[in-house]
Amino acid sequence: MDDVDARLEQVIGALLDDRRAGATICPSEAARAVDPDGWRELMPAARAAAGRLAAAGRVEVTQRGEVVDVGTARGPVRVRRVAG
Repeated sequence: MDDVDARLEQVIGALLDDRRAGATICPSEAARAVDPDGWRELMPAARAAAGRLAAAGRVEVTQRGEVVDVGTARGPVRVRRVAG
């Protein structure tokens, strides 16, 4: 994992810490926080960071309110803290 990957994971956690319980973020929010000008190029890395955090049990990745595997999900996803 390189510095950008670690930073994306950190920013995802920080963004979720700033939200109410149960709230979600878009991986693009993390990408924009890390690189406001080049965020689009960071989107695959942001989704991968969300996937690593989900695999570690720290977050859930959702699509239309249902938990999904970010590695196979197509289209927009959201990230939220694991309930409980």
